[in-house]
Amino acid sequence: MLLTPVLSRYWDEPRSWTLDTYRRHAGYSALATALRMSPTEIIELITDSGLRGRGGAGFSTGTKWSFVPRDGKPHYLVVNADESEPGTCKDIPLMLATPHALIEGAIIAAYAIGAGYAFIYVRGEVIPVLRRLHAAAAETYAAGYLGHNILDSGYDLELIVHAGAGAYICGEETALLDSLEGRRGQPRLRPPFPAVAGLYACPTVVNNVETIASVPPIIEHGVDWFRSMGSKKSPGCTLYSLTGHVTNPGQYEAPLGVPLRELLDCAGGVRAGHRLKFWTPGGSSTPLLTDAHLDIPLDYEGVAAAGSMLGTKALQIFDDTTCVVRAVLRWTEFYAHESCGKCTPCREGTYWLVRVLERLEAGRGTAADLAKVLDIADSMLGKSFCALGDGAASPIISSLKYFRDEYIAHIAHGGCPFDPYQSTVMATRLSEPVRPVAAYAR
Repeated sequence: MLLTPVLSRYWDEPRSWTLDTYRRHAGYSALATALRMSPTEIIELITDSGLRGRGGAGFSTGTKWSFVPRDGKPHYLVVNADESEPGTCKDIPLMLATPHALIEGAIIAAYAIGAGYAFIYVRGEVIPVLRRLHAAAAETYAAGYLGHNILDSGYDLELIVHAGAGAYICGEETALLDSLEGRRGQPRLRPPFPAVAGLYACPTVVNNVETIASVPPIIEHGVDWFRSMGSKKSPGCTLYSLTGHVTNPGQYEAPLGVPLRELLDCAGGVRAGHRLKFWTPGGSSTPLLTDAHLDIPLDYEGVAAAGSMLGTKALQIFDDTTCVVRAVLRWTEFYAHESCGKCTPCREGTYWLVRVLERLEAGRGTAADLAKVLDIADSMLGKSFCALGDGAASPIISSLKYFRDEYIAHIAHGGCPFDPYQSTVMATRLSEPVRPVAAYAR
């Protein structure tokens, strides 16, 4: 499989984050080209390229930009750098290694939508990233790429790097906007959508870090170059995060549509002596898949056809030593902790899912509990105020679809067969005849 390093092509160079290094790799040449184009031409070019949002939803970037009305109000660009999805680790390395790629993309995107201000909303915990972005922004201002009359084009732009307070819910674009305005981060009712009434009730575009950083290469190399990679409906290359039980975890930039089998080959495979058991294609909020799905194309259509979502392309790899019930419980505890509490299905649903899953994982559950968690998950899926409820329900529903026997084993044997601290107890229990599950349904 041929990797396609575009955004990551010089991450390993000494001082890759500096303006000098970025210029040495044709940095800001795309900006000069874009400023000679009209905003409409840029939006049409990005639309024709087929660039889709790299933050999870996969919506057409150019189409999203085109929704911004020309109504005389101030326009804003907001870069969502609040990378919080468990297993996702592509945006932070990108900002650490090449912050100028993001800044150049932000300037071009802001120019295309007519924005006078651009914000990069970063998780407050990642202090090194904040420092690097601030330093890169200072270099950019000093070089005349930001501020007044950029490259003598007559275009003015101010860039603000904002530190968030650290909340998973702020990865949702409208909750991020509330946080950016100084309020508690909670999702807003839509419509109106941010393109019409976003930051400060003005037209706003919210894009992911990787989406914005992908804009300068498209401007520089053109639509045909970008569409030469990936699939017809999901063109281009992207960053896949491989984490977990893999020999060489890390970021792998490859064309959209590459199967996990090929990415695992590049990463040295699952750790020695073990086999793949299950994996997530886009972080813990996406329905999990199994070793039977190793050859599905990792693009938006291919993963959807398999019953999951590409999401943030956070490929968490779990081998045969992993307890599915415990993994799902840990994810659910995370979602219960991070729920903003605004809507009842998510606030109450995540709380009760944790309670029932704790019983199941500890071996104190019953067969009725399996029906109960599915009922609670169903009351959240598609019925919560934002996608957090869907994300909490998805791994539970999919794990019961593929690994129901493992849940039943916890009930039948009174605990987790994969727990190393209970190995002696489990060995004794597993040697005993297993009573019918119905016997535990009282």
